[in-house]
Amino acid sequence: MKHLNNFLFTLIFVSILKPVYSQTRPNMPTTVAKTPVNYDEALVGNYTLPDPLRLANGKVVDDTITWINQRRPELLTLFEELQFGKVPGPPAAMSYKIVETGSAFNNKALRKQITIYLTKDTADHKMNLLVYLPVHSGKPSPLFLTLSFVTNAMAVDDPAVKPGLAWIDGQKVVQTNSHFSKIDVEKFIDAGFGYATVYYGDIEPDFKKGIRHGIRSQYLKPGTSFPAADEWGAISAWSWGLSRVMDYFETDADIDAKRIALNGASRLGKTVLWTGARDKRFALIIPSISGESGAALSRRNYGETIKHITDTSRYFYQFAANYHGFADRVAELPMDSHMLIALVAPRPLLLQTGNEDYFSDPKGEFLAALAAEPVYRLFGKAGLGRTTLPEAGNTNLLNTLGYYMHKGGHTVLPEDYDIFIRFMQKHLINAPNR
Repeated sequence: MKHLNNFLFTLIFVSILKPVYSQTRPNMPTTVAKTPVNYDEALVGNYTLPDPLRLANGKVVDDTITWINQRRPELLTLFEELQFGKVPGPPAAMSYKIVETGSAFNNKALRKQITIYLTKDTADHKMNLLVYLPVHSGKPSPLFLTLSFVTNAMAVDDPAVKPGLAWIDGQKVVQTNSHFSKIDVEKFIDAGFGYATVYYGDIEPDFKKGIRHGIRSQYLKPGTSFPAADEWGAISAWSWGLSRVMDYFETDADIDAKRIALNGASRLGKTVLWTGARDKRFALIIPSISGESGAALSRRNYGETIKHITDTSRYFYQFAANYHGFADRVAELPMDSHMLIALVAPRPLLLQTGNEDYFSDPKGEFLAALAAEPVYRLFGKAGLGRTTLPEAGNTNLLNTLGYYMHKGGHTVLPEDYDIFIRFMQKHLINAPNR
């Protein structure tokens, strides 16, 4: 009954908060995929969120055993079958090869370049993993893993990193430039963390016909050219690839595989949130600017919606085909993003957003976290610690279920990594139960 009262409060709070943050957004698309986009809080409309702590049979979940053994599997199945698609297990023929080791950043770090082969044929379907570890740690290192839009050589400032092939205009070519900023790896090394990155295109290309070239092509049923309606889209393929990276981490004595933080942005923010939900081996999850079909509530008609994102002119291929059927009937979905967030519990999760990222609905992410709090409290973990949307730059919401909104738009800023490190230090290094 206690959790139900808290949940009803959340629903009431959604209505109370409506006048706040309400205005028409300048310089934002008003129509996407021939569908209007709403940026006016007054036009969001009423909605009711499904209860994360109520079983499909109507019974209330009031203990962690019931959550772990009954409710969590129920929710995981819903997201698998209706949104992201089911993924296969690890491939039988997977193998690894350390292709280079060396010192980096004035001998602060040990660099490892590893190729992960996903099929028996090592000519294709392989991931290039780049790892840096503090050289003076004297013990296995906790590590920050990021799923990247760029190849390893473009992600960091290290001339020893081998050039990588990227998918550009439907072709796989050596990537020689990028508009993305390089990561300050030394910031993580100085804080006692390793850093690792992998290019998402190594797993599955990010375009409509990418399945022809990606890992999903290896799992198609004979005579078919696309997965079944409840099978994996590209996001689940990228997530599956991250699980294969974790498989490698568990073999590397220099890495503390039980203290891996996972980060990605935008569609890769959706990917790491889904990965944190489905693969409990990742200790800490930081989905950045994940927006619609990530951390933002789909039932809120604000910014991007399921109809926008699953349109055939846009990103339908990233999701299970079943998800497209809810474009015009979102209220009929038996789950929403607060339940996806709840699937990470009781592990630490930090939602990073931007106050000007209106299309991704940063307020919708905050409300989703608020509605996921009862599950974290069930485990005795702290939630957001407030019920009103924080101002940009507020760094006080770094509890087990955390939220940080920078001043700016749809990006990860260099200073955001300082917040990530603080969150990791608090929950991977200094947590009392570690």
